[in-house]
Amino acid sequence: PTLRKVPLVALVFNFVDIVAHSRSESVVLQEMLPNESAYRSFTKSWFLHSPLFESLKMIAEQDAVVIITTDHGSILGRRSALALGDRQTSTNVRYKFGNNLNCDPRQAIRVKDPAQYKLPPGGVNKNYLIAKEDFYFVYPTKFHEYERHYRDSFQHGGISMEEMILPCVTMEPKR
Repeated sequence: PTLRKVPLVALVFNFVDIVAHSRSESVVLQEMLPNESAYRSFTKSWFLHSPLFESLKMIAEQDAVVIITTDHGSILGRRSALALGDRQTSTNVRYKFGNNLNCDPRQAIRVKDPAQYKLPPGGVNKNYLIAKEDFYFVYPTKFHEYERHYRDSFQHGGISMEEMILPCVTMEPKR
């Protein structure tokens, strides 16, 4: 098939993100991908056998420009941070929003005034916690269980260079 007359084609491949999130929930994936090196090797193998790679080869034959980017980066969570909040607090491990949230300021940014950061307001006591560096949030309830569960998992939603700077690659045909 040809796409020569189509001005823009967008393809979304979410496989790597799905694996990253599923790894902490699946015993099988934890066994297959016990560390960062195994995860990267698995991702490379998937790519070389994926419909994405086949699509790129097909597009290359049609003398088209390809732009590859992502909607967010990720970081390997290595250190737990105790997050304090009520039962209504969001569940993400790299950011939290809810009422009266608190955390060690060395591990997270506490946003008391959401409007100052262009975040949605939610009420008088609503605030946000955004994890710094390679921290991930764990509640005091079952702290050690969740600490082990999320350690060495790829996460996103916090404030780190790896999450905030998005790669963008432009591939032009050889002429």
